[in-house]
Amino acid sequence: MTRTLVISGGTDGMGRALARTYLERGDTVAVVGRDPAKALPGTTFIQADLSLISENRRVIDEVNTRFPVVDALVLCARYFRTHRFVTKEGLEGTFALDYLSRFLLSHGLNGPRTIVNVSGPGQPDGRIHWDDLMLEHRYDGMRAQFQAGKANDLLGVAFAARHGDRTRYVLIHPGGVSTSVAGEYDAATAMHVEALKRYGVPVEEGIKPIVARIDDPPAEPLTAFMRHRPIGLDLPSFDPGAAEKLHEVTLAVIGSTAGPI
Repeated sequence: MTRTLVISGGTDGMGRALARTYLERGDTVAVVGRDPAKALPGTTFIQADLSLISENRRVIDEVNTRFPVVDALVLCARYFRTHRFVTKEGLEGTFALDYLSRFLLSHGLNGPRTIVNVSGPGQPDGRIHWDDLMLEHRYDGMRAQFQAGKANDLLGVAFAARHGDRTRYVLIHPGGVSTSVAGEYDAATAMHVEALKRYGVPVEEGIKPIVARIDDPPAEPLTAFMRHRPIGLDLPSFDPGAAEKLHEVTLAVIGSTAGPI
């Protein structure tokens, strides 16, 4: 039986490798990205800037129209920024792309059977800056990335509380993988990224834990993994109270674009 997958960030790195894997199996694969030249032949390419709420809404409408049933939504899109960037909608770029896009796609698609959010679940670093979500004060690229990672943990908790009866939500850290690691880096950070690329596992190896979760989704509404190792959901990263608070704050941020959420 063939399946339908939607992959955000599906034109680079692990997203691209996942698209190739499932294309070779004969599945239907839709990828969302910015550059059509990077799309693999055979995929359905949806061009979008996922840092924009309006673009996410357009993608959601197109996917729901073209693919009434989505077996797996895989969330890979991310972009590191050493320097603070504000989108034309007035939102901090990392928060918009790494978190808000995943929130919108998770809640907006018509009930995907499995959602795999490729992030960094359970990390002790970072926190939600409730009084400064857009990091207007003391911005730092790592602080922005850690906040987005924490937000994705809470997204999983809040989503499972609402839709766990129909969708399996998986948060997964693939470990160190040698990919392009797209971003805008200062010199020091660029050196660190190059080291990660040298010592990371090949992409084909890095995607194996993700493929395993797509092929055999866990029975529980929400699970988290460090590669193949399960992460306990009793960690502070998965606090239900904070998850509900962030859900409500997020609805306020996206405002009238929230649609059916």
